[in-house]
Amino acid sequence: MSDSPSGAPSRPSQADLDRYAEQFSQSLTLRLFGARLSFPEGRKVVVSIPEVRPEHRGGAGTASAVNGGILAALFDYAIGCTGALVDPGRRCATVQLSMSFERAVTGDSIRVESEIDSQTASMLFATARLYDEAGRVCARCQGVVKLSNARWASGESPAVN
Repeated sequence: MSDSPSGAPSRPSQADLDRYAEQFSQSLTLRLFGARLSFPEGRKVVVSIPEVRPEHRGGAGTASAVNGGILAALFDYAIGCTGALVDPGRRCATVQLSMSFERAVTGDSIRVESEIDSQTASMLFATARLYDEAGRVCARCQGVVKLSNARWASGESPAVN
């Protein structure tokens, strides 16, 4: 990443973020979840499950609500991928998550959106919201992501095929 003329770090291009999202969405874990990653307008992370399946359900002791473990995993992906908004070639890892579940998640799709609140040279502080099919906020999360100086093995993405 190069700095802009003003001295501020430059943002990755939308093409770089789209390539990262496409590769990451092909990872075994996201494929098993039926989830997709995107970076709308290069300013936020969106992780979505467009089709909630029976194996996602079982939360709140019901057959209709999405299980909290699935929701936690989606928060981990969304918060963890905020590192790509800084530099999609750098390795990063979620080091802390704090979740608040406000209502059961029902319906046939889920969307999590996350954004960077602040950052240091090696840490990102991010916030995420989880939306149900009707667009209601059902859960919130704050997290911390460690940015590494090491590059992803592929040079572009953490996707492992």
